[in-house]
Order: sequence, then structure tokens, then C-alpha cells
Amino acid sequence: MRCPFCAHDDSQVKDSRPTEDNTAIRRRRQCDSCGARFTTFERVQLREVTVVKSSGTRESFDRSKLDQSVALACRKRGVAQERLDQLVSGVQRQIEVLGDSEIQAKAIGEMVMEGLRALDTVAYIRFASVYRDFTEAKDFEEFAGTVRDGGAE
Repeated sequence: MRCPFCAHDDSQVKDSRPTEDNTAIRRRRQCDSCGARFTTFERVQLREVTVVKSSGTRESFDRSKLDQSVALACRKRGVAQERLDQLVSGVQRQIEVLGDSEIQAKAIGEMVMEGLRALDTVAYIRFASVYRDFTEAKDFEEFAGTVRDGGAE
């Protein structure tokens, strides 16, 4: 594993343990060259999945993008990192279980919204505002009304 500090190619694993939700292995490593310590995560990947965006462009599924968007929606909401990891792992499992080599970005967005709705309603509305491209305050009001009333979007 390449060191993120000095780019040396070799590092030693000092400690390995499963993550809280048992979906990955957390490894503490130490660089053989500079001595810096860093953490890596090893996850199972069943197959390569291509995401088809609304513009028609295609790119490989990237879990880190999913992590970032969920973390941004939940920022300052007091949601434990473990819960965010579980949500992202759950969405990734759903994508892989579908068995398709391609998935629409819209389908991934719906999976994330479903997970966020159960996790935190404010994060759900935040994510929806970007995902559904709210342009006016009334868009927020209408969507928040469906959340408050328990209606499905």
C-alpha cells in the first residue's frame, strides 16, 4: 500500500479489525520509509458497476462519492458515523444485489433518499433539495409538507 505522506510503495499492517458493522476490515499501517501511520479499509466488491447519469455519461460506481453526499446531507445533525457507514453500505449492497452492470444515477438517489428518510428528516430534505434540484423556497415548503404529513414522494 502506497504511503499517502511520502508515496513510498511499502507499508506494514500494524493492526487489523472489522468495522462496527462488519462490512469492512480496518487496517492500521505504518510506512517503512517515513514511519507515518495511516488507516485503510478493505471492502468486498462483488462486481464492477457503471453509473449512468441523467446526461447519459457513464462512470464507475464510486463509494466515496456516496459517502461524501450522505455526510454532507447529515452535516451538523449529530448522526453517528457508524449509522452513515451502515446507510452507505446498505445502498452499495442493494446496487450489487441487483446484479446489473449498469444502474441509473436516479435509482441510487432514490435508495439514498429512502435511507435518509428513516435516518434523519432534515438530512433527507437537504439531500432531496439537491437531488431534485429545488429552485425556490416553495419547493422546500411543499416537500417538507409531504415529510410532515407522512406522504411519500
